[in-house]
Amino acid sequence: MAVDASMLIHNVGLMLSGKLEEPILDADCVLVREGRIAAIGRARDIDPQGVATVVDAQGVTLAPGLIDSHVHPVVGDYTPRQQQLHWIDSTLHGGVTTLISAGEVHMPGRPNDVVGTKAMAIASQRWYENFRPSGVKVHAGAPLLHHGMEEHDFKEMADAGVSLIGEVGLGSVKDGPTAKRMIDWARKYGMQSTIHTGGPSIPGSGLIGADVVLEAGTDVVGHINGGHSALPDDQIVCLCESCKQGLEIVHNGNERAALLTLNTARELGKLDQILLGTDGPAGSGVQPLGILRMVALLSSLGNVPAEVAICFATGNTARVRELDTGLLEEGRAADFVLFDQAQHAPGKTVLESIALGNLPGVGMTVIDGMIRSRRSRNTPPAMRLPTVAGD
Repeated sequence: MAVDASMLIHNVGLMLSGKLEEPILDADCVLVREGRIAAIGRARDIDPQGVATVVDAQGVTLAPGLIDSHVHPVVGDYTPRQQQLHWIDSTLHGGVTTLISAGEVHMPGRPNDVVGTKAMAIASQRWYENFRPSGVKVHAGAPLLHHGMEEHDFKEMADAGVSLIGEVGLGSVKDGPTAKRMIDWARKYGMQSTIHTGGPSIPGSGLIGADVVLEAGTDVVGHINGGHSALPDDQIVCLCESCKQGLEIVHNGNERAALLTLNTARELGKLDQILLGTDGPAGSGVQPLGILRMVALLSSLGNVPAEVAICFATGNTARVRELDTGLLEEGRAADFVLFDQAQHAPGKTVLESIALGNLPGVGMTVIDGMIRSRRSRNTPPAMRLPTVAGD
């Protein structure tokens, strides 16, 4: 029997859109039909007839579900990198509803030949399409570039449903001209790409400087603040000045370089290019609250309003990554996070509290119009929690 993914969320205290041009909406109610946003506005103007689930937000904040632009999944909800189970479910409790793979690099025995690389990419895309841990949307199947790949290989993968290219530089291709040729093939068949930026992160990776990044011309400058080691300041500034692509800041990078990127992008009028990721699981572990921590970091130390910093983790990523989530707009997927100021945290409002560097308390996540988690087991407890009719 099909599940009725219809929902009304009313009594919202603050509605965040994910849009830099209008981060706060004049609305207190969202209507969901068949897993998609049907209406946004005031409760008095919305007809909730026939909805399966009614949520009273109790005055908390509603935002698009957060998006992690840079993860390294392997299989299911397990990562051998840290021998950890249920890391994706734990990330959901940090308000993240969508994950974007930058390559399944931690797979034991990962193939480095062309045939094996293609096979693993197609398999990775399939198993996360068929199995969504805790309902989280994992966009996976991101092959690394290896010497010997030809145009027909990219067409074959694209025809099979692969839509991503993993971090350029983690495979055997590490030079600009070869990377550009392959990225052009990938783009021809609708595949999006990311490049490693900075010093080596794992054995087999290497330094990727600004010259290679610019020549390769990928869609996203992966961890521009280093993963872990950042490039020199002048190269980061050069990338911000020269790139029209996504400028991705990650949790597992250099915080000082993150602020340099933010400040440079702001001076250049390029805040719409800022994306957020964790770059986990990695050697530094799994960060279930990594995206929230980056929002608080950039808001508090980067002097960015909290509602704008949240756009970096929602609408900006949605637009650069061409997703149907991450923005509160009619017709988009009904993926939300509901949160409130943490108990006893300083600040007069939840946004002011985040701008002071504090994490909010997540009270609920919704994916495709279905409740996927309630009170977070990972964030500090929220002052208020949404309730569900019939509880």
